[in-house]
Amino acid sequence: MSSLQIRELPAELYEALALRARLEQRSLAQQAVTELRKTLSDGSARKLVLADVRRRLREEKPRSPRLSLEKLVREDRAR
Repeated sequence: MSSLQIRELPAELYEALALRARLEQRSLAQQAVTELRKTLSDGSARKLVLADVRRRLREEKPRSPRLSLEKLVREDRAR
């Protein structure tokens, strides 16, 4: 399993996370994973990926296919 180290975490965030961990009877690491799962499972990660795809589509020039699609279809039909 991967690990994550967070540097310069603001004290108020650490204290809020530690309080939630105590209330839920979890370790600080377990609570951090729980919070991340909740945050990322609401579609945020999907929205970020889609935004990146849209940005790339706007910025990149259209490319022509490396292979002729017509040729591929004809070869497939000839089989």
